[in-house]
Parts: sequence; structure tokens; C-alpha cells
Amino acid sequence: MKKITTLLAAVLIVLAASADEPQSKKSVKPIELTKATFLEMVFNYENNPEEWAYIGDKPAIVDFYATWCGPCRITSPILKDLAAEYGDDIYVYKIDVDKEPELAAMFGVQSIPMFLFIPMNEQPQMAMGALPKKSFKEVIDTFLLKKEAL
Repeated sequence: MKKITTLLAAVLIVLAASADEPQSKKSVKPIELTKATFLEMVFNYENNPEEWAYIGDKPAIVDFYATWCGPCRITSPILKDLAAEYGDDIYVYKIDVDKEPELAAMFGVQSIPMFLFIPMNEQPQMAMGALPKKSFKEVIDTFLLKKEAL
């Protein structure tokens, strides 16, 4: 009986500790985009085809991926973690190239995963291949959020 009581107490302590984590950060997840939502939330290339004009209110990462792609499946949980970690500082968007071939073609996506890093008031940059979490964090901190290196 003593073991059960100790085990129950340990479980309650763990549950109480995890409840302290801010719910807003835990619930932030990557956002799946369609052509319509991309035009509305990121860049309306139909109205402004000549010049890049980001519509968003904070920096973003756009992940061009496919469900069958092995490297895409490797980066997907990393992006989910980063969306939760950076919370309200950045958007993490996902575009399935099989469902949205026009968006993939618009950005010249020929190899996946491919990432579009969108800072505020600057030109976006592309990167391809399965990047490690450390590389994503470096790009987010230095290029997207412009944090000073320590």
C-alpha cells in the first residue's frame, strides 16, 4: 500500500509540474496552408506578381513538403517543436506540394523539403533539405527575429 501511495504522489507531482507550462506555447502548432489561405495570410502573388510583399504580422517559415517524403517526416516534428517553442514570435506554415502544385511551382520547388524563411520587411530566403533543429533555431534567431549573438 505504501508503494501505491508513493507512486500516486509522484504522478500527481509530475502532473502539477507540467500544468505550470504556459498553455499558449503548448498549443501553437504549424498551420497548413492552401492556395487561398497562402494568398490571404502570406503573399498575394495574383494581385502583386512583380514584387514580394509579405502580408503577415510576424516572421514565418513555410515548409514545402509531401506526406510520402522521408526527410519531410524527419523535419515535421522539429517544426512542431519550434512552433510551440517560439509561440507568438513566428508563424510556422506547411504546404503539401501534392495538394498545392501551383504554390510549389510559384516558388520553384523541385526538391523537398524546401523551406521559405520570411523575415519582416526583407526579402525571403530559401533552404532545402532536412535541416537539424539547431540550424532552424539559428536561422530563426539571427535572420527572422534578429536576435544578437551572445
